Amino acid sequence: MHAAAAAAVALAVLSVFCRVDQLSANRAKQNQNQTDGNNRTDEAEPTKKKNQPHIIFILIDDQGFNDIGYHNPTIKTPTLDKLAAEGVTLENYYVQPICTPSRSQLLTGRYQIHTGLQHSIIRPSQPSCLPAHMDTLPQRLREAGYSTHMVGKWHLGFYRKACLPTRKGFDSFFGSLTGSVDYYSYGSCDGPGVCGYDLHEDEGVAWGQEGKYSTTLFTQRARKILETHDPTERPLFLLLSLQAVHTPLQPPKSYIYPYRDMANVARRKFAAMVSTVDESVRNVTYALRKLGYYRNSVIIYSTDNGAQPFTGGSNWPLRGRKGTYWEGGVRGVAFVHSPLLRRRRRVSKALLHITDWFPTLVGLAGGNISQSQGLDGFDVWPTISEGKESPRQEILHNINPLHKPPLQTMKWDVSTERAKVSKSKGTKKPKKKKKKKILRQKPKQKSAFRLKPVPKIAKKEVIKQKLKPVPKPKLKPVLKSKLTSRTKVYPLTPRLPTYNPSGSGTSRPKSQPQIQPRLKRKSRRNTSQNFSHSRPPQRKSKTEHTLHFQSRRTSSQYRNMSQAGAPQPKSHPTPRFSFPSVWDASVQAAIRVGDWKLLTGDPGHGDWVPPQVMSTLPGRWWNLERPVSPLPKSSSAPKNVWLFNITADPCERQDLAAQRPDVVQQLMARLAFHNQTAVPVYFPPDDPRANPSRHSGAWVPWVEEEEDEEGKYHGVYKKGKNKKKRKKSKCPLCKLQSFFLKLNTGMMSNRI
Repeated sequence: MHAAAAAAVALAVLSVFCRVDQLSANRAKQNQNQTDGNNRTDEAEPTKKKNQPHIIFILIDDQGFNDIGYHNPTIKTPTLDKLAAEGVTLENYYVQPICTPSRSQLLTGRYQIHTGLQHSIIRPSQPSCLPAHMDTLPQRLREAGYSTHMVGKWHLGFYRKACLPTRKGFDSFFGSLTGSVDYYSYGSCDGPGVCGYDLHEDEGVAWGQEGKYSTTLFTQRARKILETHDPTERPLFLLLSLQAVHTPLQPPKSYIYPYRDMANVARRKFAAMVSTVDESVRNVTYALRKLGYYRNSVIIYSTDNGAQPFTGGSNWPLRGRKGTYWEGGVRGVAFVHSPLLRRRRRVSKALLHITDWFPTLVGLAGGNISQSQGLDGFDVWPTISEGKESPRQEILHNINPLHKPPLQTMKWDVSTERAKVSKSKGTKKPKKKKKKKILRQKPKQKSAFRLKPVPKIAKKEVIKQKLKPVPKPKLKPVLKSKLTSRTKVYPLTPRLPTYNPSGSGTSRPKSQPQIQPRLKRKSRRNTSQNFSHSRPPQRKSKTEHTLHFQSRRTSSQYRNMSQAGAPQPKSHPTPRFSFPSVWDASVQAAIRVGDWKLLTGDPGHGDWVPPQVMSTLPGRWWNLERPVSPLPKSSSAPKNVWLFNITADPCERQDLAAQRPDVVQQLMARLAFHNQTAVPVYFPPDDPRANPSRHSGAWVPWVEEEEDEEGKYHGVYKKGKNKKKRKKSKCPLCKLQSFFLKLNTGMMSNRI
């Protein structure tokens, strides 16, 4: 009994010791796990910082769809072709049609209707730049721990120091501030006689660099930044914004020789400049591999807009050119090359826009996108890297309320028109006067619409006037009562009806005035004249913007034809459809929703220009930046609504506006919806204080920080008086000077 009891006690004591050992072992494991967890946590921070990729964004100026080797084998770009083939080529990627809007949307991630830059570019003498309250891409990347640097072209305003790149998030800047710079002398002109030196380092002028080719100089500075930066300590964001291939066409002669078989001189020089870009990218990528950046880097290559065929570029087979909203002006060349891509060596046809880079790169860098309110871009990195569906289904190309065709912005002088109407048809004196006006205004390019005396016709519905003459006795009372209300100027951002998902707009007024089509008009000098000084129109005047030239029965026929498949009346071979007044179709606007693209107003020069028929340089670059509308071929008002299925018809050869009025109405409703969020256009006049002759011959900021320059103009200025004075001054030698200028340009371009 005692032996059994002793054995039981021994077993109990032994079990207690075993439990104590087990508990101590568990505590030791827990402590070890906690220690390992702490070590992993300590190691996670540098790992996360190390995984932030180096971002190299290469932005090219004016490179067209047909100006790269993988689209056109005659252009020799072996480096770009290889990088695109090994990465992801973006074949459904969109930019803006001109420089400043594209660059502003890249750095802000917002449409230009939200930055006030809807109209044209920022010219060197304009006191304008990016909005001061709006954050930028380099600012968000800097907050995420990046070292941010920019080399090359800025073109986002510099009238005060707060507009400079170093005040917008870049740690350093080396390049030009204006839009077009000489590649060797770095001279930049804003019209005849207003020229200055434009090469800057940080916030000072970089004198003494004359004679060095800008593409080579910018590439050397980019490599210097890569050499001085430690890729293991801090991630790098480098924006290499090359001036090439923008005019002037100044390639080194050694690059021209491979294209000696090209007959067109401008095309030959342009192709040579594309080759300089290819060599620049090769040198940068070589430095990335050599200095240890490449394996943890993302290289993005993009153009800022379509090419200008008049200066050697090519968008073939796309329609249009730089400065237009056709595909040739807004569909961009782009690709992404990175070892971090999960699916490489492919072509992406996902819908992307230049505003998408802001949230994409901030998200890729581990930054906080929620701090940036009002972004119009999407994070498309899963789309690019993994091939997922793009979150973007819509692109607002632009809404420009200042750009209206000359036929829409003509002023009528009722008193003078009455005197002209009272004259007989057989008098030829008015025609002679009109011919003199044409000869005097022909170089201005904006008064060419005086060839035929067309009345002020709204562009929502255009009817050929010769088919249905209007009785004369009813003309005069209509002119005095109705026409004066038509001469009012529309506000900057017209208040349009709220977006209706059903696509049904407001009702059209029952009665419309009748105007005799033989009246002549007194033109206004500029499309933006009186925009900020005129009283907004009444609601009735906006809905009555369409002028009818036929009876109510004919009008009802056209309203019924808004349904798909409705027959067309035989009396009008080329009818124009009257869409509900949810959107003013005379306003220049363009939008892409899914496969559909809608253009209203004047989208710009819409020809298809093959490379072999391109002419040589016709004029200065500041004239090419301004869109020129084609001459009207008939007495009817020009067309102002286009609809295309871009997926099925990327070259925009089949207009479907007549066949699909339902789609037109829905896209117009989307334009009206976006227009409600637009800010007023800010397009101030040139400031004479910007003249480089006042600043030692250089383009520099000229406004002090305490001056309220933006509040001075309240958006848009009224211009045109100075141009009228210039028009009155006659120069008997102008034609001779123009002839010798063209002759000299041809001789200089053909000397090679």
